[in-house]
Amino acid sequence: MTLDDLNNLNIKDIANWPILPKALAMLVVFVGILFAGYWFEWSAQLAELDAAQQNEVKLRETFLNKKKQAINLDTYKQQLKDIEQSFGALLKQLPNKSEMDALLTDINQAGLGRGLQFDLFKPAPNETQSEFYAELPITIRLTGSYHDLGAFASDVSQLSRIVTLNDISITAGKDNLVMDAVAKTFRYLDEEEIASQKKKAKDEKGQKK
Repeated sequence: MTLDDLNNLNIKDIANWPILPKALAMLVVFVGILFAGYWFEWSAQLAELDAAQQNEVKLRETFLNKKKQAINLDTYKQQLKDIEQSFGALLKQLPNKSEMDALLTDINQAGLGRGLQFDLFKPAPNETQSEFYAELPITIRLTGSYHDLGAFASDVSQLSRIVTLNDISITAGKDNLVMDAVAKTFRYLDEEEIASQKKKAKDEKGQKK
């Protein structure tokens, strides 16, 4: 079929066209129908399908996470119980307000028991309070031998209550060594103090807003 034959085809008489141009015309119409269907209908449906598939992946991940948590629920409960027990044991190492004087005496006795001389033992005038506990720094200065100072630090670390030595500085004195340090003791707050701390934190949060 030549180009002239194609030009002579009657668009109104497609039924009598030769097989080749008729097939080409049907192909063009078919492609046009496919394109129109995709543009006006299928593209939106494909977008919805893609969104649904993504949502399915998220739901599957959420389901698997929930399933894993359910399987490990007993383990989580045991871990929580262990944490509560550990917290209770730690809390017992913090004295209450009435026991602080006895703790200060224990620190003093730990030094005297090693033959050290206290040149300074000065608790801070005010505690620093956190959510559940209060911290009291004590500025100390002791004079003694290197061995006795080390033994004192070891004795303090083994007290039944939590005491830490901070900002330690050792210098040579006239006959012995002089150790300057800040001993920090901790106590847990009573219920009234905890309520006060929570109220204070809430008020501060409200002021920031």
